[in-house]
Amino acid sequence: MFSSLHTSKQIGTLMCQATRTILWQPAQAWVRERNSRAGLILRVGSGQATYHRYDPRTRQHLINYGARMIAAKRRPETAHGWLSSREIRERGYFGGKVSELNLLAHTCCHEFAHLLQYSAGQRRYGSVHNRHFYEVLDQLHASGAAEATRHYLDERATEAELTLSRAAFETISQPLQVERWQAGDQVCFGTGHQQKQGKVLRVNRKTCTVEVAHQPRNLLYRVPFSLLSPLG
Repeated sequence: MFSSLHTSKQIGTLMCQATRTILWQPAQAWVRERNSRAGLILRVGSGQATYHRYDPRTRQHLINYGARMIAAKRRPETAHGWLSSREIRERGYFGGKVSELNLLAHTCCHEFAHLLQYSAGQRRYGSVHNRHFYEVLDQLHASGAAEATRHYLDERATEAELTLSRAAFETISQPLQVERWQAGDQVCFGTGHQQKQGKVLRVNRKTCTVEVAHQPRNLLYRVPFSLLSPLG
């Protein structure tokens, strides 16, 4: 496990480099037209959490790639449940082919699309993976930015003697098992305007208890494993 996470952190560093070089540098001027002091911090976390956040005090965007997320997306049995895997298949990104290399390159694009979405003022509470987000994500793929990100990761991994497989994962039809989820995981469930996002509080025999932010009190849902997807 230590070796796997160590390798995943190395790959995460390459993902940070790809995000800054391929995605951020061409978009930086556009972002700063809307926020003159905006900057970008990229880091690799030790857990599964993968996200974009913006700090209005420092005007810094942060993209965090979780090492455990990277490890999970490198294995077909744990890769298929992620939202980014579904996006590749259902929206035809990279020809609809889910592979280790495609999935990690697309993860960079997914998180960077959130940065662009936020900069355009189109990310609001309860409306994250909305129509504008997917317009941005589609454009990153259509413009060649996603392919350039994929190529950059492929080349840098080869130079670092790291393997990022191009082989498509076989489709896995088995339902997600209890071992797939842990308390603290950030997840989503539902579709469209009904999609909800929250944190796993407890893993049960066939469901997870998920806490969803709500005013005045947070809401709890018991969600079957098959309806859950990791965020990112």
